[in-house]
Amino acid sequence: MSGTSTGAVSPFKQPKAVFAVAFACVVSFMGIGLVDPILPSISHELHASPSQVTLLFTSYLVVTAVAMLITNWVSSRMGAKKTLIVGLALIVVFSAAAGASPTIGAIIGFRAGWGVGNALFIATSLAVIVASASGGFAGAIVLYETALGVGIAMGPLLGGILGEVSWRGPFFGVSALMAIALIATVILVEKTPKPPRKTSLSEPLRALRHRGLLTMALTALCYNWGFFTVLGYAPFPMNLSPIKLGLVFTGWGILVALFAVFGAPTLQGRLGIARTMYLNLAAFAVVVLVIAIWTTDNAVLIPAVIVSGIFIGINNTVTTQAVMTVSPVDRPVASAAYSFVRFIGGGLAPYVAGRLVIALNIHVPFYIASGAILLGIVILSTAHGLLADAERVQAEQVTAHAGGPAPAAPATAMFPVEGAAPQPERRPSQGVILAAIDQSPVAGLVTEAAARLALADGQIVHVVHARESATAGDVAVDAEDLDTARDLVRAHLDRLAAHHVPAEGQVLLHAADHGGAGRLIAEYATTIRATTIVVGAPTHGGLPALMDASASQELMRHTSSNVLIVNPAAPTLPVTANRSAAVAMAQGSGSGSEAS
Repeated sequence: MSGTSTGAVSPFKQPKAVFAVAFACVVSFMGIGLVDPILPSISHELHASPSQVTLLFTSYLVVTAVAMLITNWVSSRMGAKKTLIVGLALIVVFSAAAGASPTIGAIIGFRAGWGVGNALFIATSLAVIVASASGGFAGAIVLYETALGVGIAMGPLLGGILGEVSWRGPFFGVSALMAIALIATVILVEKTPKPPRKTSLSEPLRALRHRGLLTMALTALCYNWGFFTVLGYAPFPMNLSPIKLGLVFTGWGILVALFAVFGAPTLQGRLGIARTMYLNLAAFAVVVLVIAIWTTDNAVLIPAVIVSGIFIGINNTVTTQAVMTVSPVDRPVASAAYSFVRFIGGGLAPYVAGRLVIALNIHVPFYIASGAILLGIVILSTAHGLLADAERVQAEQVTAHAGGPAPAAPATAMFPVEGAAPQPERRPSQGVILAAIDQSPVAGLVTEAAARLALADGQIVHVVHARESATAGDVAVDAEDLDTARDLVRAHLDRLAAHHVPAEGQVLLHAADHGGAGRLIAEYATTIRATTIVVGAPTHGGLPALMDASASQELMRHTSSNVLIVNPAAPTLPVTANRSAAVAMAQGSGSGSEAS
């Protein structure tokens, strides 16, 4: 909350290594819609039925699903960079082999190998970008989401353009682009340390024993059934050329990207995770029902397919947030378990659609897809209470432990941190100041301002750090380990000890994003009845500043405390024990206008 970078750094002023991985992300995300424009061409050129061609999706996604179970086991032993390189190499080899294949069966087999590489890449790309980005946590997320948006939007267009030349073009195109990314990654990305703990092969499957995680995963399976029925079979009844199909799915991809990056966080902030999911799934089911009724009418089918990108984009992001909110395990393990289940649904749906068309008619797969999405709503409703509890568990658990002993294990939403600052018994009338800090240099100024205010009135300071997850699209990793978060809070407690200010420290866990961090801090401030919250102004501009703004907006929306914003660019006044001067200093150190 006190700024998320080490200076006025643009998210696009990064080391070359970050751009190498971001470029690979663009190419990887292109693969989602790259083959759509060439599905009919492959069917015609290789004399394959549509149901056979849809196995390109099935082999790719089902193998990706199974491979997700081993990604953490591999990366915890090889390190993120080596895992990333292996994934990229597999994509290069198998995409080129698919382009050179003479039969549909060979392409299906090579797409399976491509799926293994894709799983390894998905599991490590965000972690490598977060670890390497000099633009800070917010800058890393902006880069990843930019890559996601560009890749999803441009994939179908590239597939259509290359597909006009030959159906083999998109496969060779991906191989060439990924080869460039592979070389850049090998040369530019520095060696990443291995995680301190090795993940076992069984952890993702054991994680599915948790009811909330399993329920969210099954909901995603049903949603993905609808998603990949549309993506994998809708191109056939359109009967368009590759370039025209590419343009249709480019429109679809643009909406997916825009609503995944911008629409989903806005809706989630206003409605909450559960209500957003219910409304979005219901709307998506209606759109797929429209596709089912008017499958053979391009005047309805094409706009409906494009519009479905809105709901797909929202759901990709919000469902991931829901999984991370209810999951009690590490983010990479939860992400692997969730992806395993949901990719199974996405992989089977296109093939089943093809078989249903042969057995019945072309409308039936889309009716079933709409029904599958509605089934997902029913499954989600069985965990409504769990999800609602998870969204507010931070405040409840903070209430349970506030002022008390530290919990036995850091599984709750708050972890008390002991430091050198004196901790006398608090008087009922004693005021509380909350200092919200992070790893930026501005955090030191936040603590200093809180110390001055506390000394002026004999108040106690609560140093609070919200430990965030890095969640972008449908991927999530832990932004920092718990020991790092504890050490950060202890360092600021030591600062307060130097000023002889009584203080307590807390690490708030399970902040799913910047907005979640703002809500957690506001709820904690209410719990301890803080009179004042001291936060830092953003130290960067552009899109990362917007992310910080989301945290500030959520804090302002949910708190009844006074909020002082410390601005490192503002003039400072000397330390004083006079209350009016201390308040003036704190106000002079903040931009003030943000608190209104």
